[in-house]
Amino acid sequence: MATVLTWSGITDIVTDIARRVSADGMPNVVIGVLRGGMVPAILLAHAMGVRTVRAIEVLHTVADGVDAAKSNRPQVSNQASLGTLTGLDVVVVDDIAGSGDTIAATVELVAGAGAGRIRSAMCVVNAANWRHPLPPEQALTYIGATVEGWVIFPWEKR
Repeated sequence: MATVLTWSGITDIVTDIARRVSADGMPNVVIGVLRGGMVPAILLAHAMGVRTVRAIEVLHTVADGVDAAKSNRPQVSNQASLGTLTGLDVVVVDDIAGSGDTIAATVELVAGAGAGRIRSAMCVVNAANWRHPLPPEQALTYIGATVEGWVIFPWEKR
C-alpha cells in the first residue's frame, strides 16, 4: 500500500523545512536531485528567497512504479551541472530517501565540488527501506515526514 501525498501536504512539508533551514542560516544554493527532488527544491528556494538553484541527476530506482527495483548503486549523470560550489552554503533537496544511498552519493558529489557547508533536506523518509549505517535523524539534516513504504507525490503519475 502506498502513501499518497497531496499538494497541500508537500506545501506544508516544504514550508516547515524552509523555516528550519532559515533558522540555521540561509544557504547560497539549493540543489535538487533530479527528478523528484526538483519540485520541492524550487518550492524551498522560493519560500526562502534563494535565487540560485541547481540540479544533479542521481538515480537509484530503475522505474517509476510502486516498489520499483533499484540499481546496485546510485547512477550519476552530468556531474558538471553542479558547477563550482567552492565555499558555498548548500542545501541538497530530494523528495524521498529510501535506503539513504542517493542522498549520500549526492552529498559526496557536492563536497567534491567544494561546498563549504552541506545540509540535506528530505521531504519524506521511507523507514522501511532505510539501510544507511546512521539512523535518518542523524544522517539527514532536515526530514519533513517519515513513513513505512512507498510514497506517491502529487507530480507523479498514479
